[in-house]
Amino acid sequence: MTAFNFRAGAVRCVFALGVLIGVVAPADAARVAVISNRYSAETAADFNVRIPTHKFTAIDTSTAVPSLKSLIDGFDLVLLYEDQTYANAPAVGNVVAAFANSGRVVVIGSFYDQDRSDATPFNSPNGWGLLETIDPNTTDGIGTPGTPRTLNIATMQRHALTRGLTALGSARYAGGNQAKPGTTVLAYWTELNARQKPDPAIAYRISGAACVIHIAIAPNYPAIGIAGTDYSGDFHRAWKNGFDFAAAGCVGASIDAIGNEATAIPTLSAWSLALTILLLGAVGFTTLRSRRARR
Repeated sequence: MTAFNFRAGAVRCVFALGVLIGVVAPADAARVAVISNRYSAETAADFNVRIPTHKFTAIDTSTAVPSLKSLIDGFDLVLLYEDQTYANAPAVGNVVAAFANSGRVVVIGSFYDQDRSDATPFNSPNGWGLLETIDPNTTDGIGTPGTPRTLNIATMQRHALTRGLTALGSARYAGGNQAKPGTTVLAYWTELNARQKPDPAIAYRISGAACVIHIAIAPNYPAIGIAGTDYSGDFHRAWKNGFDFAAAGCVGASIDAIGNEATAIPTLSAWSLALTILLLGAVGFTTLRSRRARR
């Protein structure tokens, strides 16, 4: 029998390791449509710089509504919000709902709340059409309240959407919601909503094929406010968590006791599989040496 060449075996193991890591490496950046009637370009530009793991493209819906086909063909995720209520909201909501029901994830932020059909009449809400049937929260009868909000860390669950968050604050562009039945709330604001009920800060809801995530703070804050004054804490981390979880299809959500993501079906990590390959190589080498020694 030909003698086992340990160096060649090691090279094969390393090659297999490289192939393995290539197979299980994270997917490419998600293509995110940033949909709003105002500040979509500014928000997309800010997130492209501050959250470079995903690619953000602005879509201004103040005068036109994108087709479902254009969204499905061009994007993996949608970020939807507004700045001031506008008449296109129902049509936009219908398209975004269809996008969500196709199995693609939608992330919403303030001031989505102010145009929801159950917001205060003072805002002359237009509603968001069918999106209101699958979104995580109703409003508290008012919507984004214009008063300070501070993330209540004590209420925060360990989850992919809360990974690394230690603080989040808003001077006036956050909150004003109430969770629907079936919604998973992962953190609340310290301040109660207008109904004196807990006000969800980070939540999501799965309805059939649709997953809608609600991060109840204005994503366009860097364009309209001052960091450390108008908003503070782990602002971009909160949004990155939202897009990461969305890009994963709203799965692999729980975080175990040591802070590692856990999935519903136990699987070996890339490094565990790599170690298995190396161990198998080592076992093979030892077995061949033993056979040679007995001959």
